Amino acid sequence: MVHDSFFWLAALAALLVGLSKGGLPAVGMLAVPILSMVMSPVKAAVLLLPIYVISDLAGIWLYRRDYSAANLRILIPAGIVGVVVGWLTASLVSERAITLMIGGMGIGFCLNIWLRKASNAPAQPVQALKGWFWGTLAGFTSFISHAGGPPFQIYLLPQKLPKVQFAGTATLLFAVINAAKILPYQLLQPYAAPTLWRAAALVPFALGGAVLGAWLTRRISDVWFYRVVQISLFAVSLKLVADALTG
Repeated sequence: MVHDSFFWLAALAALLVGLSKGGLPAVGMLAVPILSMVMSPVKAAVLLLPIYVISDLAGIWLYRRDYSAANLRILIPAGIVGVVVGWLTASLVSERAITLMIGGMGIGFCLNIWLRKASNAPAQPVQALKGWFWGTLAGFTSFISHAGGPPFQIYLLPQKLPKVQFAGTATLLFAVINAAKILPYQLLQPYAAPTLWRAAALVPFALGGAVLGAWLTRRISDVWFYRVVQISLFAVSLKLVADALTG
């Protein structure tokens, strides 16, 4: 396995997942598209879930003291509701339509920031109604294609949290969401031993990525951190739209 192109693409995908858990949001969303070059997107999402869950454990440890409790009290239950909705509607929902919608929202959000100088606006407070809406959408889209980052960022970026707190909130929220996805994924498409062995071989790349991501996050200035987040969100959103339009 270590000598074929699949392994190295999968290793890159696992590294990106780890980097996102270490505090570089949106980077992990590139993992499924990368693996889709050599396997179906559905199988890619199934293979990567154990990697997400294991790297979540590293992320929880790294950010165990840095998070917004007020936001998590809203986003965690909302995210779980989103996972349940995704599970119940898995056979009815068009993944292509959801992908297009999420990509379009991400592009619109970034353009609003850049064109209207929204970055100079005062920080917004925690808002329960918005938190429930975007948190539920994050859980739903994360269940469909591990694409929960844009809804989460659209909600949290206007609050202008300290970068480490922003990263920690993302890490803890998606750790819970990913854990909530384990049973539905197993029921919809049971894991086979070869899939789990493949995932196990990728764990070192994910854990290394988590540590590297946390190291980079704590050394990047707040200004550049949020620039990276916005640019990543915009790039991933473009990719989502392109994937939806090209099928």
